[in-house]
Amino acid sequence: MIQKFAEADKFADFIGVKLIEAGAGYAKAKLEINNNHLNSMGTVHGGVLFSLADFVFATACNSYGTIAVAINASISYFNAISNGIITATAKEISKHPKLSTYLIEIRNEANELIAMFQGMSYRKKEQHNF
Repeated sequence: MIQKFAEADKFADFIGVKLIEAGAGYAKAKLEINNNHLNSMGTVHGGVLFSLADFVFATACNSYGTIAVAINASISYFNAISNGIITATAKEISKHPKLSTYLIEIRNEANELIAMFQGMSYRKKEQHNF
């Protein structure tokens, strides 16, 4: 089910995000950096990093089959990057009937922390139809 959910994300597909794995409250994806991801300073645009993190956040919080939507998200940027492959990993920190919280780390190929994203989702009662 969660694979179909991830595949339905057209924007993530458009920017080149690839799901590596996903499970209950967890997701991991990668992005190979290309020139379209760079800002005017030649480093990966903050919006690209946010989008990668948001994708694994959405995948992880929707992994239980119930619809979950973001109600809050923030990101901190630690290191600039211009090439290579970056990986985002979402881990569930807390899960309650209505709210769940996730931390997402984005790392480069040398395992250096590029950015950290925190997201909170509202868990609806409706089920996914995938």
